Amino acid sequence: MIKKFIRKILGVKDQRDPTEPVVLGASEHGIDPKLLSSNAIRVTSTLQEAGFKAFVVGGAVRDLLLGVKPKDFDIATNATPEEVKKLFRRAFIIGRRFQIVHVMFGQDLLEVTTFRGAGESNAPKDEHGRVLRDNSFGPQHEDAMRRDFTINAMYYNPATQEVLDYHGGIADIRDKTLRIIGQPEARYREDPVRMLRVVRFAAKLQFTIEPSTREPIPVMAPLIDNVPAARVFDEMLKLLMSGHALACLQQLRKEGLHHGLLPLLDVVLEQPIGMKFVTLALESTDNRVKAGKGVSPGFLFASLLWHQVVEKWTAYSAAGESPIPALHLAADDVLDSQTEQLALQRRIASDMRDIWSMQPRFERRNGKTPYKLLEHPRFRAGYDFLLLRCASGEIEMELGEWWTDFYEGDPNEREQLVVTANAAPSGAKRKRAPRRAPRNKAGAATSESTTSEE
Repeated sequence: MIKKFIRKILGVKDQRDPTEPVVLGASEHGIDPKLLSSNAIRVTSTLQEAGFKAFVVGGAVRDLLLGVKPKDFDIATNATPEEVKKLFRRAFIIGRRFQIVHVMFGQDLLEVTTFRGAGESNAPKDEHGRVLRDNSFGPQHEDAMRRDFTINAMYYNPATQEVLDYHGGIADIRDKTLRIIGQPEARYREDPVRMLRVVRFAAKLQFTIEPSTREPIPVMAPLIDNVPAARVFDEMLKLLMSGHALACLQQLRKEGLHHGLLPLLDVVLEQPIGMKFVTLALESTDNRVKAGKGVSPGFLFASLLWHQVVEKWTAYSAAGESPIPALHLAADDVLDSQTEQLALQRRIASDMRDIWSMQPRFERRNGKTPYKLLEHPRFRAGYDFLLLRCASGEIEMELGEWWTDFYEGDPNEREQLVVTANAAPSGAKRKRAPRRAPRNKAGAATSESTTSEE
């Protein structure tokens, strides 16, 4: 305290010692202990009772300081992965780039990492400077230096209710500033995915990106092409399911990061119908995440890439292909391209194909066809996608209204709807029946369902 006062009197700028954290007590940081996971407390206390240091770390501490209950709790310790594993009945060491331990309590998974050391200079790297593998352990202050942003480099000890802040994270949270630790260009070369994380956190938290943190991104964006596709896909899922997907994609465009992630997305967003369609899909996704509801990755990516499919579908049809084969060819082209770039999992790609291939079938409302489509295992996702197309103005609203009535109707009402649809002249709009209260077995078809998870 005296040294700080003297330095202030002499006009000397206070320099933070990166090996000594600022320690804040409960009255200073204001974290509500009730927001902590009981399993996170259980892991830290077990490690501490065994003689090790253990803290809740990273995004969980950031969220606690913001008064938000974290979705995940990560633990940092000076115990090695093998030492951690011995203390818990269900613990598994995973990872090649950096070993971590997954500790399981029922369905609850906690990630436990050993303090990382400043060993990157000797770590294997590719020709662009990306760290390929680094299992170097070290003291806590070096672990803090290795973390990406100041707001993610704080440690909370549930036992003492103290926060350890090595890099001014508390001040940046209060200033709503996102700042990378260390020299930005070097940190982005070590792991280019950090540029995507900048975007996600800035959009999610509504923080301002500190100028020196932002400046290198447009120039260094091509380095993301060197990252394994599976890692990029994982980061894209986090970004799109953050509850701020629309803001994240807008930030991606602003920072020049979108080109290698979702090719032609820029073109889609500049087309009136395409922009409205994607905007509606992302807004619906955000609303579901904020309401604590599930989101289907297959539906989400089917929505983002639909207008690429439409463009190719139109081209194949113009070349003489029949509509259904033309759609399948278009879907194949888009999925082949995106699977290579985004490492789309087979299950997600299959869901996307099902959703797309159902769309022409909604136009066939004669005979038993609607009844068969209703039995399709992915009907609800396809139906929600249809409503999205109607809401964006891509197709007539009448088709979506008919299927809403058919979906919610009883057997007699469905039969009458089929008769009415077949009796109406081609291109004519039918008079819609008065809407009833939705049945419990089906529920209403609202815009909220446009990213349903089945």
